[in-house]
Amino acid sequence: MPRNHVLIPAAGSGSRMASELPKQYLPLLGKPLLHHTLAVFCTHPAVAQVAVVLAPDDWTWNGYDWSCFAGRIKVLRCGGETRAASVLNGLQELADELDADDWVLVHDAARPCLTTELLDRLLNELSGDEVGGLLAVPVADTLKRADAVGRVLRTEPREGLWQAQTPQMFRYGVLEQALEAGGAET
Repeated sequence: MPRNHVLIPAAGSGSRMASELPKQYLPLLGKPLLHHTLAVFCTHPAVAQVAVVLAPDDWTWNGYDWSCFAGRIKVLRCGGETRAASVLNGLQELADELDADDWVLVHDAARPCLTTELLDRLLNELSGDEVGGLLAVPVADTLKRADAVGRVLRTEPREGLWQAQTPQMFRYGVLEQALEAGGAET
């Protein structure tokens, strides 16, 4: 029977936010965002393993108390330059522990608002799927198409557009092949 593994790429440096502290470590209710993200997965009975992919030089992790997740988290210091590279590196580190049909749920480190109900829904909806899927919500914002100089050309219709969220859940074998074929550089 396929197992559910969670892979959380957390190798970002916070450069886009112009923050000294990477997003995953920003405080929320007295704990880093990443703590809240981990809590949903580490307490879920259907999750076999949670792996956190950090940048090789990320020593900020060591400054926090993760003991409440003891035995549930595997820390991988193999993060890449991009999210895709971090995910591929993490999958390669876990290769001996994963079967091709196992599920890998990739979830952003700085997205602490996942509920158990949404996770249950995703797991139930995809349990018999051959490839996988993801959480998404219909696009609610007005979307504008611009020309080369930034002037509005037209309003784009929202029908059929969805905003992808995480986790994104795929079979290990399919996900690894897709990342390798897509050129995720390790």
